[in-house]
Order: sequence, then structure tokens, then C-alpha cells
Amino acid sequence: MDLSISSEARGETTVVHVGGEIDVYTAPVLREHLDEHISAGRVHLVVDLSGVTFMASTGLGVLVGRLKLVRAANGTLCLVCSSDRTLSVFSITGLDKVFQIFPSVDSALAATAATA
Repeated sequence: MDLSISSEARGETTVVHVGGEIDVYTAPVLREHLDEHISAGRVHLVVDLSGVTFMASTGLGVLVGRLKLVRAANGTLCLVCSSDRTLSVFSITGLDKVFQIFPSVDSALAATAATA
């Protein structure tokens, strides 16, 4: 399993750093990790995909599902992605219109703070 996940609290926002491949085998691990934060009331999330080298449709499904959950709890879920390869997955699927995607964690946190 080529996936690493770590988290850090930045005020009201939780930053989740993801690295490696998000595929049919690793997507459930990511889902469980995000669900733990959401069920603990941490509904303002920044998911840092900077270290992701591959994302399958199952990974997109996890992110869309968690976006729905946090929105239902009046939360936010922003993505950080600078890789053209990963960005193209969001662009091709039209999900770049659904998610707020930022080039850095700092810019995502600044936008989250401005809306809070």
C-alpha cells in the first residue's frame, strides 16, 4: 500500500497531508481518516494532495462524499494541488468546478479563514 496520511490542526481547520497513490485499495484508508476528523466535529478540512502521484476514480469518490458530509455540517473542504497530472483529473471530470483548489496549504488556509 503506497499511501501516507498525516494531519495537523491549524486553529479551527484540520490539514490532512496525503502522499502516494489513491486507488481502489488505498481510498478506503483515506475515507476512514477523513471520517474520523468529521465525526470528531473537525468539519473544516484542507486536504493537501501535493504528494499524490496517482488518483483513481475511487479517490475522487471519497473526496466528493466527504465534501457532502462537511457541507451538511456547515463545514468546508478545500484541496491543495499543484501537480498538473492530478489537476487534470479534476479538470477532466469537471470537479474543478465543485472543489476549491489551491496551489498551497497557506493559500487554502487564508481562504478558509476569510470565509469563517
